[in-house]
Amino acid sequence: MVKSKTLGAGFAVLALTVPIAGCNGWMGETSGEVDITEMGAEELADYLVLETDSYLFEQEAQEGGSARDRMVQDDIQAACSIKGEPDSDTAGEVIAMARESYEAPPGGPRLGNWRRGAELARSGYGYRIGHRNDDHDSREPGGNCYACHQMDPDEELYGTLGPSLAGYGETRGNDSSVVNYVHEVVSNPHQYFPCTQMPRFGHNNFLTEEQIAHIMAYLLDPESPVNQ
Repeated sequence: MVKSKTLGAGFAVLALTVPIAGCNGWMGETSGEVDITEMGAEELADYLVLETDSYLFEQEAQEGGSARDRMVQDDIQAACSIKGEPDSDTAGEVIAMARESYEAPPGGPRLGNWRRGAELARSGYGYRIGHRNDDHDSREPGGNCYACHQMDPDEELYGTLGPSLAGYGETRGNDSSVVNYVHEVVSNPHQYFPCTQMPRFGHNNFLTEEQIAHIMAYLLDPESPVNQ
């Protein structure tokens, strides 16, 4: 609903009001309507997601559970809900929790097929909830690694949120210690980088162990374009 608001000297602006969901109103409002133009960005996001029934919270998530379950923080997320970098106590707590929950695959980490890893690193498909839910039976989810990292030096499009990984295997090799370390980081990076923005691909079952093995091969295999 659009209403006019008068701002002195005869000036009027338009204000967008929408119905309040739930019986308790929103931010103390009880009139049945709320003016979203008065909200800051974070408050508006919370309102649209949590209060307007525009997000299907009971929809099943392919990684298990429901969309509502995604709104519940685990211990690491709760500890990392801070502004800026964690202090030493928080960092130590997060590292300890991450290492306690880490599980190596049976037989230990291994390298897969770097060509499959290249496909997975470029694919951002998977785990969206809403009116166009991703179908993992017809297409597997990807790692979307290029959203944050440079990998293949010839790739022109990549994000810079994470460090460049170009030449990673060429520089570090691919012996068992390196393979184990890379698996630990991909599975749960908080073990080394507390409160990082990198997803916990293995811990949260976003990628299977086979998929992780392929992505590690893309990163470490001497034949991979990442190391040329």
